[in-house]
Amino acid sequence: MNGRNPAAQSNGRSPAHVDVPDPVPGRTDGSRQWFERAKESLAGGVSSSARLTSTGPDPYPLYLVGGSGARVRDVDGNTYVDYLAGYGSAVLGHADRQLAEALGAVLGAGTMFGTCNTVEVELAELIREMVPCAELVRFANSGSEAVQGAVRAARGYTGRSKVLKFEGHYHGWSDTLAVSNRPDPVEAGPYGAPRSVPHSAGIPAGVVGDVVVCPWNDPGVLRAVLDAHRGELAAVVCEPIVANNACTMPAPGYLALLREECTARGIVLVFDEVCTGFRTGPGGAQALFGVVPDLAVYAKALGGGLPIAAFAGRREVMEPVAEGRVKHGGTYNASPLSATASLVTLRRLNRPDTVKHVEESGRRIMEAVRRAARDRGVPCAVQGVGAMFQVVFTADGEPTRHYRDLLRSDQARHHAFRHELLRRGIHVNAYGMACWFVSAAVTENDLDETCEAVEGAFRTL
Repeated sequence: MNGRNPAAQSNGRSPAHVDVPDPVPGRTDGSRQWFERAKESLAGGVSSSARLTSTGPDPYPLYLVGGSGARVRDVDGNTYVDYLAGYGSAVLGHADRQLAEALGAVLGAGTMFGTCNTVEVELAELIREMVPCAELVRFANSGSEAVQGAVRAARGYTGRSKVLKFEGHYHGWSDTLAVSNRPDPVEAGPYGAPRSVPHSAGIPAGVVGDVVVCPWNDPGVLRAVLDAHRGELAAVVCEPIVANNACTMPAPGYLALLREECTARGIVLVFDEVCTGFRTGPGGAQALFGVVPDLAVYAKALGGGLPIAAFAGRREVMEPVAEGRVKHGGTYNASPLSATASLVTLRRLNRPDTVKHVEESGRRIMEAVRRAARDRGVPCAVQGVGAMFQVVFTADGEPTRHYRDLLRSDQARHHAFRHELLRRGIHVNAYGMACWFVSAAVTENDLDETCEAVEGAFRTL
């Protein structure tokens, strides 16, 4: 998730009647004090740019010290129903008992040996069973690493260098694809021929030059861009549900078109399922939409809160990795601790009752938002699926189709909405371009409290 100040993302179109109320005095003083202390030793006071957020209107992040089920507690003792959920990684909820017991056994037996382990084999077998494209699997430690692995595998297989990605899609912070995920309207260039814009300073021009950018959900422009780079592209990479673009959904038939075009042109199709993987169902987005990529990337829900990632795909494409012609390494890849967490998590997510509970819980919140918006006459779109969704304050209430739609949405109103939820004990991502994640631990009481808070928040908008 991109770490920018929410206020800086406002497009300046906040209606006059949207006011962010003053915070309760002293309610989060502990977080403020910890942030002041952190800035003395941590760069920017944080360990990830994504954590440089605000606590409501206050210019410091929230410091959480504990959690149980779908609820978390901050340093001041305030509790919240949590829909950030570790950016989707805490898919079973916090301090899950079954997960804790399994990890306790590993802690007692040794967490790191630097050799192969039996759990990674069981885990790879389960992923093959669950994921349509997964004939061979390789593990990594984060989504960014796994994306690097997938792109290298695609380049090694095809012998080509360039990669096509979509404007606004996020594939991690590493140089490989840290391009055009949050360009401003001026630097982004023409809609039909977007410029490749580096995510930040420090990314070499040569790397950026190997990344071709295309708008999402536009078949005509896609074909034109593919034609312009005929024979040059190793891979087309996308988030099938654009979690970092406010859960923008693929237009009907668009993923199938990607599959068709990549097959016809000998391009490796890569689904970045870091957010959708296992969370939207055992087979992730490729099962949800019935489109099978050549490679897919996983993290977040894969580890149930511990660091683990994977890239997996067709045997033919993965064979250069298997043979060592395409190099891939990592000391902590599928460590016994992380692999055990993943195995416990995926076994739970492979159960129909778990998937149903997550999806139905999210759908209930989505409908509560739609109802409150309709009742209060506030135009907004609620987009995504039950397991992951976002509320976007578009001028006409219609869902977004691509990144530039979001640039016209009312980010200030979203900021006010998020603050009102926080005041009412509901913790969601600070960024309007991110999304809500629903955990399997959410209860009826949690949902009742959430829907009541949604209604209360809309009364202020």
